[in-house]
Amino acid sequence: MRIMSVYKLIQSILYGVQQNIVMDTIQIADVETASGPKYRRVATAIRRAIDAGQLAVGDKLPPVRDLAWTLRMTPGTVARAYTILTDEGILTAEVGRGTFVADPERTRDRVRDIKWRQHNTPETTDQVSLFSTKLPDMGQVALIHEAFQKLADRPPVDLLSYPSRPAFEPARRAILRWVSDTALGPLEHEDLVLSHGGQSGISLVMQAVLRGRRPVVLLEELSYPGFRRAAQLLRAEVVGVPMDDQGLIPEALDELARKHDAQVLCTSPEMHNPTGVFTPESRRKEIAAVARRRGVQILEDDCYRMGPSQGLSYRALWPEGGWYVSSISKTITPALRIGFAIAPQPQRAALRRTVEHGFFGLAQPLADITADLLTRDETYAIMDKVCDELTRYIHVAVNVLGGYELRWRTTMPFLWLSLPRGWRAGAFCRAAEAQGVQIRAADEFALRDGRAPHAVRIGVNAHVTLASFEAAMRRLRTLLDNPPERIAV
Repeated sequence: MRIMSVYKLIQSILYGVQQNIVMDTIQIADVETASGPKYRRVATAIRRAIDAGQLAVGDKLPPVRDLAWTLRMTPGTVARAYTILTDEGILTAEVGRGTFVADPERTRDRVRDIKWRQHNTPETTDQVSLFSTKLPDMGQVALIHEAFQKLADRPPVDLLSYPSRPAFEPARRAILRWVSDTALGPLEHEDLVLSHGGQSGISLVMQAVLRGRRPVVLLEELSYPGFRRAAQLLRAEVVGVPMDDQGLIPEALDELARKHDAQVLCTSPEMHNPTGVFTPESRRKEIAAVARRRGVQILEDDCYRMGPSQGLSYRALWPEGGWYVSSISKTITPALRIGFAIAPQPQRAALRRTVEHGFFGLAQPLADITADLLTRDETYAIMDKVCDELTRYIHVAVNVLGGYELRWRTTMPFLWLSLPRGWRAGAFCRAAEAQGVQIRAADEFALRDGRAPHAVRIGVNAHVTLASFEAAMRRLRTLLDNPPERIAV
């Protein structure tokens, strides 16, 4: 079947008109008045055409962008419809060739396997992992599929050459758009490098900065474990800095920086992991002043924030010593391992050398996908939808657990729960796991010789249904209401 006839066929079913009507007479207004999401209506139209024999096995469907233009929809909408049908085994996508009506005999086993895994995975039963944030698919998977399909059309020479810094410029400029809502001070694309996720970015900054046989890295007394792991790999000593409900305590930072001749401070002022504490700008200015006076570089990790920043970054507050690291893992997908590090402008050459001497740079296809995803308007619209969906889960958690000391924000993809008297963090996590709910104890975020409060971090898992998530919250609530000394033996 010719591509043009497939266009007309999909339109005719989608808009409820006869198949023999010409394309120009189709009223787009009919689309707006029809019910249901547009991507589902497109998927249904294709499915009906196949069931009716109007589309046969092997028929090629139009390219996503072409069909989207014809139907006056976004490419993401059509791509999502194609993805649904591909996952169901109704369509098959062949890299470099396009999307075709699948042979049901060849896809039956694959579809059965998918359904088996969906049915049997712990995420769809009463076992719920809340160790970390798990994002919902609000259309980003379809965009990623499309980005990979574009790679197949690239000239062969692009896949036969070493990656180069000039070739990464489109990706770096795309990241400038990604961070445009963050107060980072004067910023050019040459100030940043791409990394394999945020953790890789942290390691790159430390490699660029740390000097001597036994450098000292300062951390918040409760902090992201990746900070200390990166420091230990570089044979650095880690020292915890006391915190209050506004973040790092400047006086304690000043004393410890002087005592240990520290070189780097790692911190997360916008969205502290694990407690969710926000450091106001006035406190940040005090911390930046201490760092400047003591000659301590500041590494700011901003991977967990959803939404615009609420204060000046340390890079803006201290242009000579502020470093910034983030990624798309907590807002789009962690699977691609796309992150980046931004240096103070006087030190961007040191960061660039660290990358080039260490691993030559990110794989060129990943850089190309970064440029593609982060320049699309659809990506930012999807990111908003991801945040909205996570907010629904957060509200459920607050409704169930809100009677206890709970720190949360709608822009925070996890919750910090201080346990009531009678519960210790380790015992509570073990009891929760026995009930099918996995969470993290505060101990996992403390230094080896540090003290941890009786608290837990609860990640938002949008891979499970809202009902399953709520059931998990209710199991936690039952434990909270019945500390060990009140539980019957």
